[in-house]
Amino acid sequence: MTEQRQQKSLLAANIGLGTNIFLAMLKTSVGIVGNSPALLAEGINSTSDVAYYVVASIFMRLANKPADNEHPYGHRQLESIAALVVGSFVVATAVAVFWDAINKTWQLYSGQIDHGGAASIALWVALFTVALKIYLTMYVSRLGQETNNLVVKAMAYDHRNDLFSASAASLGIFLGQRGLPWVDPLAGALVALLILRTGIHILRESSVDLMDAVPSRELAEQIREILLELPGVKQLEEVQAHRFGPHIVLNLTIGVDGEMTVREGDEIASKVEFLLTRVIPNVRRVHVHYHPASKARRGMSIEQILAESRRQLSEPEEPV
Repeated sequence: MTEQRQQKSLLAANIGLGTNIFLAMLKTSVGIVGNSPALLAEGINSTSDVAYYVVASIFMRLANKPADNEHPYGHRQLESIAALVVGSFVVATAVAVFWDAINKTWQLYSGQIDHGGAASIALWVALFTVALKIYLTMYVSRLGQETNNLVVKAMAYDHRNDLFSASAASLGIFLGQRGLPWVDPLAGALVALLILRTGIHILRESSVDLMDAVPSRELAEQIREILLELPGVKQLEEVQAHRFGPHIVLNLTIGVDGEMTVREGDEIASKVEFLLTRVIPNVRRVHVHYHPASKARRGMSIEQILAESRRQLSEPEEPV
């Protein structure tokens, strides 16, 4: 499964890289020859896509390195870092597109440029880009769901952004040929805002993935339901989770019968580890701390469990 996931992730990166190299050359050359500022801007956008697809591909290959002494959980966290890189490029692209749209609007208004309309081939290239990006958005989105890889999901978002941008360019070229050149920069500005929103979403998701220490309520609820049906587990008091790419490492504190021997408590902890790694997808390792159950913590709600987990994380460590 891991090897298949790697192959699908690299496939998404290679398809995106090859496609954007082709589109960058096509749109830039036709944009210049066909007198289409909108298509030329699209070519520049694809050129920037090539740059960060190269970076993302490098990070994804590094993420496939096996665990070593310095990285006992492997290098999967590099996938989240790669998603941060993609998100940063998307935000930068959005700012550049918006600024270009504002600048072009001012030039049209002040009479600095007089755009008489692009050649027909420019419109056909823009429409071809729309059709290609529709297919890539759907295909790479499916690969992102199958691999649960943040980088692949970010690439799917980028293809969708390119779809919006190419659609706006097509509309701008079409109406520019009919004497309405101001529609081009207006559509570009609106698309830039959509791209910016997507970039911020990618940055937020990848940042949460890197910083996350307390799991979602749904995951905590699932863990509690599983453990409280296990004989010997009286309470779930704390639950913390750390992500490493697609994998999750859990740290739990459970309450057991205080009259148990150490051996009996260890057997329960081993059952907890075995059960959670088998039942919950992507849970790779579970660390269990157990101590005597207390009446004060009996019947803790999920909100109380998560609050206790955050409190434990926020407390400074005792000096040794």
